[in-house]
Amino acid sequence: MSDTPPDRLSNDPRSKFYDATTLERGIGIRFNGEERTNVEEYCVSEGWIRSAVGRALDRRGQPMTIKVKGKVEPYFRDTAG
Repeated sequence: MSDTPPDRLSNDPRSKFYDATTLERGIGIRFNGEERTNVEEYCVSEGWIRSAVGRALDRRGQPMTIKVKGKVEPYFRDTAG
């Protein structure tokens, strides 16, 4: 397994960017130099994250999200591969 996280990752199993093995390893996100814990999806090359907005749900029961642009720095929480 690589020591660099994927360019794009989602924690929604319905997404084509979902990867259970990578998520089990543990991903941390630094966004504009600040640690973020509520990230639902990210893309490094396009420079955005999608994060939950409060506790609101959409009509399908999924959390409402907002897309925010900036510098995205993903990293693995554990160092073992």
